[in-house]
Amino acid sequence: MSRCFNFSAGPSELPLEVLEQVRDELLDFRGTGCSIMEISHRSKAFTEVHNETQQMLRSLLDIPEEYDILFMQGGGHMQFSMVPLNLMAPVSADPSRRGGGCYIVNGTWSRKAAHEAGRLGGISIAAEGDETNVPQQQDLRIPEDASYVYYCDNETVHGIEFNYVPDTGRVPLVADMSSNILTRPFDIRKFGAIWFGAQKNFGIAGLTIAAVRHDLIGRAPENCPVMLDWKSYSSKNSMLNTPPTFAIYIANLVCHWLEKQGGVPEMAKRAAEKSGALYSVIDASDGFYSGKVKPAFRSRMNVTFWLKDESLNDLFVEEAAALGLKNIRGHRSIGGMRASVYNAVPTEGATQLADFMKDFERRHG
Repeated sequence: MSRCFNFSAGPSELPLEVLEQVRDELLDFRGTGCSIMEISHRSKAFTEVHNETQQMLRSLLDIPEEYDILFMQGGGHMQFSMVPLNLMAPVSADPSRRGGGCYIVNGTWSRKAAHEAGRLGGISIAAEGDETNVPQQQDLRIPEDASYVYYCDNETVHGIEFNYVPDTGRVPLVADMSSNILTRPFDIRKFGAIWFGAQKNFGIAGLTIAAVRHDLIGRAPENCPVMLDWKSYSSKNSMLNTPPTFAIYIANLVCHWLEKQGGVPEMAKRAAEKSGALYSVIDASDGFYSGKVKPAFRSRMNVTFWLKDESLNDLFVEEAAALGLKNIRGHRSIGGMRASVYNAVPTEGATQLADFMKDFERRHG
């Protein structure tokens, strides 16, 4: 069997060890005689997986008990709606928080989130980046009565990552951490809520996770659809309806893999090594490759770059794929190249891509 190095922005590469365990357990999940895809979500076997996954994630991210961990479906786009529906209610538990949502916009996904929130109520823009940098703390304009402040910690399209946590004072901070969760330590106590899709660093598509502080649960208006109310998931241990059982099982295996590897601190070290290897080639290429994001805000997850001669793009992608370096073409909205080096991408993969880039430059520069 020959496996490639998969630099897809998502769904992304999974650890081989996880895939092998899935293969071995697929027909008979731990002696049940059934596949994990066949057993009831109410069964003892699955309930143990479900609860263990929540607890392992709590441990990996040091999430205190005053936060609920919610397993949901619907992806990021559903959270774009759920955040304002749950936090921007006209009647709030905190009368001083009756303003709208406040958004820091610095890329595609934060812009989409702000647009959706604007359809549901009044919002303000704290600051707007130019897709080469991150708005700085001193540039943020946050209304005192804002219900919450929202930002995307890592923008995958342009490859922009926050290098600080915004200070929002008494206003709850909400972060989309879909593409860099479990890749560096952070203090969740600075946040009212975080959410992330599983398909980049935590498993496969179909599972979305939120960690929400208790005081922010139960604020949705009475006419909020049940499936869009965080309280519905919190009160039912995320089993309001049939959860994405297979995706939760994969997340469980990823949790075990992460623990064996050394947890989040080790992932942070590897992320710096992998992205650093690629940025070093870009910076040393004398313009053959170029990036647009300012160095201080370069993503450790999504390395974006352009070839000086764009007529070489197809050849670059084809030659890389022939070497088993796949899915490196940039997002369709901006072009160029993008190598996503999420947790499961081995350091060897980034090293081989860096070596290929040097060789390609030597032959075509």
